Amino acid sequence: MLFKRILFLAICAGSIFIIAGISLAQGSSSISFTEAYAAVFNKIFPDYLTVSSLADSVVWILRLPRILMAILAGAIFAMSGSTTQAILRNPLATPYTLGVSAGAGLGASIGIILGHGILGEHLVIIGNAFIFSLIPAFVILMMIKRRGADPATIILSGVAVMYVFSAGNTLVQYFAEANAVTEAVFWLVGDLSRASWWQLPYVLIVFLVCFAINVKMSWDLNLMKMGDDTAKSLGVEVERIRTITLITACISTATVVSFTGAIGFVCLLAPHICRAFIGGDERVLIVASSLFGANLLLIADLIARRIIAPIMLPVGALTAFLGGPLLLYLLIRRKVS
Repeated sequence: MLFKRILFLAICAGSIFIIAGISLAQGSSSISFTEAYAAVFNKIFPDYLTVSSLADSVVWILRLPRILMAILAGAIFAMSGSTTQAILRNPLATPYTLGVSAGAGLGASIGIILGHGILGEHLVIIGNAFIFSLIPAFVILMMIKRRGADPATIILSGVAVMYVFSAGNTLVQYFAEANAVTEAVFWLVGDLSRASWWQLPYVLIVFLVCFAINVKMSWDLNLMKMGDDTAKSLGVEVERIRTITLITACISTATVVSFTGAIGFVCLLAPHICRAFIGGDERVLIVASSLFGANLLLIADLIARRIIAPIMLPVGALTAFLGGPLLLYLLIRRKVS
């Protein structure tokens, strides 16, 4: 099993490099795989390689920010899905089912349609999406404080908040003009075309901090899968671990969603596929899910850009379209086996 896990992690890590290179090379201005990476390394180590100005501009201005965002977003979505499923002992639990996506959607719609922002006019949509996506987490934390941290209470609280925010989003769009509604709906679908260099440091810092916290708590997450009473008898502070994990999952997902919109199914699908190959040990699963989620979103984005080129599909629609049937297949195969 150890060799199988190491091999799986190595394949996932290596495939990120390969898929990212293919994605860098593909587009309306096609360049070769080697030329794409030459443009990347030429910026880091100047004068070692000769790169055309076209390749340099295409890679660094148009494609690399999008690809790096796909890697970070996929890793965050998958990691958050894995830890959320562990603490709630529910294979369908994700930050999205806890209302993060619905909150971000309402905040973005208010920014797009009404033009009102919480963090100022330059960050109307992003600021609104981030703040509103954290409201469900705040509500759930209040429920934990009042009613305890049992999984059923958390999931039901998240579903209730999700429906409230979805209804609010519908009402905001109902009274809006057609152009504003179109823009809001496009944002809700989720897309990586809005990625830019200034966004990446924020996403990277959030990922590294949350990843470190989750890895540190991974053994406790393993014990919590056995039930709260068993975990407590083994010395796990169940409510503290569950609260911290929920906070990291919601904050990391909210950060990405505020920049990219709601890209679904990565947080649900990636952990399930990884468990099928390496088992459910969270010490390995958190790392594997992050790597596999990055691959998954890279592939989805590449397909979305090239399947009916030059038209680029929103990657959120593609992940849902492909992820739904694949998840059903995995669940059916698991049931049969």
